[in-house]
Amino acid sequence: MRSWSAPEVPTLPVTGPPVVLHDTASGQRVAIGPEPGRPARLYVCGITPYDATHLGHASTYVAFDLLQRAWRNAGHDVVYVQNVTDVDDPLLERATKVNVDWVELAERETELFRQDMTALRVLPPDHYVGAVESIPLAVEMIERLDAAGAIYRVETDLYYSVTADPAFGGESGYDRDTMVRLFGERGGDPDRPGKRDPLDCVVWRGEREGEPSWPSVFGRGRPGWHIECAAIARHHLGGAFEVQGGGSDLVFPHHEMCAGHAQVVAPGTPFAQVYSHAGMVGYDGEKMSKSRGNLVFVSALRNSDIDPMGIRLALLRHHFRSDWEWVDGELFEAVDLVARWRKAVALGAGAPAGPVVEEVLAALADDLDAPRAVAAVDAWASATLGTDGLADTSDPDAAAGIAALVDAALGIRL
Repeated sequence: MRSWSAPEVPTLPVTGPPVVLHDTASGQRVAIGPEPGRPARLYVCGITPYDATHLGHASTYVAFDLLQRAWRNAGHDVVYVQNVTDVDDPLLERATKVNVDWVELAERETELFRQDMTALRVLPPDHYVGAVESIPLAVEMIERLDAAGAIYRVETDLYYSVTADPAFGGESGYDRDTMVRLFGERGGDPDRPGKRDPLDCVVWRGEREGEPSWPSVFGRGRPGWHIECAAIARHHLGGAFEVQGGGSDLVFPHHEMCAGHAQVVAPGTPFAQVYSHAGMVGYDGEKMSKSRGNLVFVSALRNSDIDPMGIRLALLRHHFRSDWEWVDGELFEAVDLVARWRKAVALGAGAPAGPVVEEVLAALADDLDAPRAVAAVDAWASATLGTDGLADTSDPDAAAGIAALVDAALGIRL
């Protein structure tokens, strides 16, 4: 699957510090980077393309874009993989409801997502992989799970037994009651008769009338959601890659199941070293979601002539792991803030850039603390513009340095 175009990113004259992330599995802050001579590897779960990119999606992908940038500024190469779940129940249900071919719907919304990511200057994945094109990878992984005794059949469907992975539950840390509740709320089927354990998840959905299906050694059907990501990640990144990322609603069951699948086929090798999760963005008092009808779409804002850099900055003013509420006024504040930074940069000379560069790189290496980085840039703009009555233009090269920093580290083009 085609990714989107990469923005030009300046190379900074200094090297950023090692990156530290909060790990969901351990609850600890972990210094995370590659072994010498190897790239840092990142997998972030992608969209199910049945609707346009909303600000909750954008917040997650902008967050892990910061991780890519922090690693690159620390001197590492990065291999980034993202999937597109271009066949799944929500997509098929949406296509039926609006009377559009499901393939056409998936292609249309995936292209809109590419446009949104391009506008927001998100670095593209090296491997952008659709569920449909990765079916052979999923089938191969199911065969390996079957050989390990981790698969059983319920009618025409194949299920993965969660007890096959001794580490099951270690990624989320949830108790069983919480797991069962979330499994039912997030696409699972804990009450299906014939299952050995309510938490067992489907890895191959047997053919249903009126639904797309593909041939396999297990009969016609299509892969489950969790096996798709596990197979794509292992194929492109190998085992024990550095970071598995996504929204906090993926902690369980999605990331727990992905880890289980991968760890059963490669015993002793963790799926990922760190699990990092972005918080949820709310609107009108609820998490943004299609079912609640409270979505704010990136494309709608762009089509309203809102500067995409203002959209991105509005997201960056919240720490990526926090849950927060979108307020329309914050967008216009961010647009004004970008304009103020551009005004300061346009002066050429300004307050000393060196301490700002150091603070911004340190903030982003510290669990992607974008609000702290934004505050440092804004303090520089205030000093340069003299908002307290005294402008500081003591550094003749400040503007170029700050513009490069803000682009390379925060992804905002001034």
